Amino acid sequence: MSRLARPTNDRMIGGVCAALARRFGTSATTMRVIFLLSCLLPGPQVLLYIALWIVLPSEEKARTAW
Repeated sequence: MSRLARPTNDRMIGGVCAALARRFGTSATTMRVIFLLSCLLPGPQVLLYIALWIVLPSEEKARTAW
């Protein structure tokens, strides 16, 4: 599995779904659909997305850190 970082070229909003898709070896579209379906359930999905957007480094910053 690859390191968890938000890609610079496959972003829709913040790149969180694209980063998770890379990490788990699936397509970004599939991960986005899963996220949208999970928003139908009660819980803090949007807050989790925002937190991951803040916490996950951008791909450019992750390259310079290693």
